[in-house]
Amino acid sequence: MKRIDWNALDAGERAAVLQRPTQAVSETLREGVRAIFEAVATRGDDALRDFTTQFDGVRLEDFEVGAAECDAAAAQVTPEVQAAILEAAARIEAFHRAGIAQAYEVETAPGLLCQRVQRPIRRVGLYVPAGSAPLPSTALMLCIPARLAGCSEVILCTPPRADGSADPAVLLAARQAPGVRVFKLGGAQAIAAMALGSASVPRCDKLFGPGNAWVDEAKRQAAQRPGCLAIDMPAGPSEVLVIADAGANAAFVAADLLSQAEHGPDSQVLLLTDSPALLDAVATEVDAQLAALPRADIARRALEASRLVLVRDIAQAIAISDAYAPEHLILALRQPREWLPHVHNAGSIFLGDWTPEALGDYCSGSNHVLPTGGAARAWSGLSVASFQKAITVQEASRAGIASAGPCAATLAHAEGLQAHARAVELRLEQAA
Repeated sequence: MKRIDWNALDAGERAAVLQRPTQAVSETLREGVRAIFEAVATRGDDALRDFTTQFDGVRLEDFEVGAAECDAAAAQVTPEVQAAILEAAARIEAFHRAGIAQAYEVETAPGLLCQRVQRPIRRVGLYVPAGSAPLPSTALMLCIPARLAGCSEVILCTPPRADGSADPAVLLAARQAPGVRVFKLGGAQAIAAMALGSASVPRCDKLFGPGNAWVDEAKRQAAQRPGCLAIDMPAGPSEVLVIADAGANAAFVAADLLSQAEHGPDSQVLLLTDSPALLDAVATEVDAQLAALPRADIARRALEASRLVLVRDIAQAIAISDAYAPEHLILALRQPREWLPHVHNAGSIFLGDWTPEALGDYCSGSNHVLPTGGAARAWSGLSVASFQKAITVQEASRAGIASAGPCAATLAHAEGLQAHARAVELRLEQAA
């Protein structure tokens, strides 16, 4: 990891330090995703078969996971992993159930009632990555809030394994959404299938889930196509920013950095600290721990775009973090909660030495599908509300139109919209 003295840099150099690898997405990638969309739009399932052969190395005639494969999944997953899935699911459900938005109503004028009610999105498409590592935890993070929201149709895509099967742990986790339909499709072609629909895969109303740069770009392009399809958020390559003081545990910090670096070569990890000694200790720990990691080659490539940054003080570190808007922010500080009010931009925050980001990835209860690439400046992580839409309702009685109608008519005339005004004034005449 490259070492940086933040206060020795000019503005341009500082911007370069905070640039993510995926911010340099090539036109080749964009055109590649466009080509996938056009192929799926014109050739449907045949294009999906060709892309699956090309990218996943297996030729599939049927993409949907059948009942027999689902039933066999339990026998292929150890009891310990099955128990962990259920334990994590219980915490995730408890957290998300507590945050369900409630309908409300208010009488804004005598006889005028306004309401806001929640309705589930009918058909949602979930993407669960499984490229270099299957992610049953992501299936939990997506399926549980979809169920709590009441979505009537849940479509889940996950890449096939080399033998053409879906990962059995992902299938077990997907059961958290009863009736879920699972398809063995990965990458941008899975996003295109759920966005456009094909003979096999239903077209969805909103797409959810993280992925690599190809998946992230595919979701962006899906949202830009005609048809009003929505996406949850920009959720691309993983990232973590750690702010640590002199009292932080260097081994813990290094482990947190590597836990995100091993996600993929396009991940990014940053350490900001006001302690030169801690920076040196973390650098040593990263090298030592990296040598023992099975995914060391992947992590090492991610570390090429990662930084160890020396700052003036913790206040400056917080300001830099807010400018970067990380997906994950770890405050490895002596009084982390005192700094929490000063943080405005982050997907999820982890307070103190004993709260590794990996806890949130699996089983703390909060959702790990979070905005990346700086989107945390305006986007929130996944919740039950992400799977719902809110509809406002209003009802006026004769007294209600009499009390609020003159205001509406006056504003309509001010805007030059006489038909608007007349729709109100006709009722006011009858209500008099």
